[in-house]
Amino acid sequence: MFIGHFAPAFVAAAVSPQSPRLGTLFVAAQLVDWGFFTLALVGVEKVRVDPNASVVVPLDFYYMPYTHSLIGVALWALVFLGIVAIVHRNWITGALAGAVVMSHWLTDWLVHTPDLTIDGTPPKLGLGLWDYPWVEMPLELGLTIGAFAFYLRRTRGPMGPPAVLLGVMLLLQGINWFGPHPETAGPFLFLQALFAFAVMTGLAQWVGENRWFQKRRGLALSPQ
Repeated sequence: MFIGHFAPAFVAAAVSPQSPRLGTLFVAAQLVDWGFFTLALVGVEKVRVDPNASVVVPLDFYYMPYTHSLIGVALWALVFLGIVAIVHRNWITGALAGAVVMSHWLTDWLVHTPDLTIDGTPPKLGLGLWDYPWVEMPLELGLTIGAFAFYLRRTRGPMGPPAVLLGVMLLLQGINWFGPHPETAGPFLFLQALFAFAVMTGLAQWVGENRWFQKRRGLALSPQ
């Protein structure tokens, strides 16, 4: 899953006045992928091109115990929870950020062919929806657009920034699905992924700075 990972970020940003800003939650949503591609750059975690890996994604993520095991993701979530809670001096804010980090493993479990683990050792897990694009593609778009709509309904602000964000997300997802597949899994691929995360996170920060949480009772507005 790619942009579908950001669906929990949109939801978490809109559930409470104590929610972290959207940019922080976009970091949370892809934190373990930031970690994976950084570790892959230095050879700690491993991926290789394999056209038979799945129909949608021709990559075999064969070694990623530190970022994509359930225990590993939980540790990333706890660290991020603590950082956000300390910075904002609010444990609810931190808990929302940590929950978004944890959501990454669950959304990956839906689409990955079995390559996820509990603790870095077999059994390997994954529902494998990447082998069923007629299911995975509508699911990913539905999760993302539905969560985006929820965010817009629960917040107030100019429509331009979120429209740009969604447009860029859909463009990058289209390239991910229908663009040319990589010939090798090397630094260019890893840096390309990190660049895409950075672009979307920067746009999400821009959106979050221009929208405010709307309380459910009355018309009072409060900062997101």
